Amino acid sequence: MLTGFEPGLLGRRVCLELGDGSRISLPVDRWWAPSDGGDELLLRRCTGPTVDLGCGPGRLTAALTDRGIPALGVDISPVAVALTRGRGAAAVCRNLFDRLPGEGRWRHALLADGNIGIGGDPGALLHRVGELLAPGGTALVEVERPGTGLRRGHVRLTGDGHPPGEWFAWAWLGVESLREVVGASGLVPRWFAERGGRWFAGLVKVAA
Repeated sequence: MLTGFEPGLLGRRVCLELGDGSRISLPVDRWWAPSDGGDELLLRRCTGPTVDLGCGPGRLTAALTDRGIPALGVDISPVAVALTRGRGAAAVCRNLFDRLPGEGRWRHALLADGNIGIGGDPGALLHRVGELLAPGGTALVEVERPGTGLRRGHVRLTGDGHPPGEWFAWAWLGVESLREVVGASGLVPRWFAERGGRWFAGLVKVAA
């Protein structure tokens, strides 16, 4: 989940502005809504303690909590963390590269809603996910459609009634490029799937 959103942005058009001036519209309303069919593909694979990285307003963290699955949302936005807690789920306001509760013991880690782009380096991000997971744990990742490849750049948030924010590093990773970036993360891709135009992958942390 991209940071910097407030509740008042619900229903507005919000975009990512790229360095060349082009804009990508963001599905803000979906992020604020209850979990949907595409989310279900991820949620039903969470059978044990799950850390939701970049949880945003907490729809996935809350959905897991409602199902009796121990879940923790992580986001650098205090507003996002407060909203997640308001839904009855646990969340911490922290950079996911900093020390987190349960390191090396999580059964599942979620990177939904384009969060594979956090930090602009999917390889480094997956390495961090590998540190959080227990052996045999799974990373459940939403990626971009085939043909996207790996793109990196600096972006900022802008849109209707939303002044441009600060520039930050981001990345887009096509499903076909996932195997190229796993590197020494200890994660091995096991499955790929598409639901409603969204693409997903499951990676397993192999024992050292």
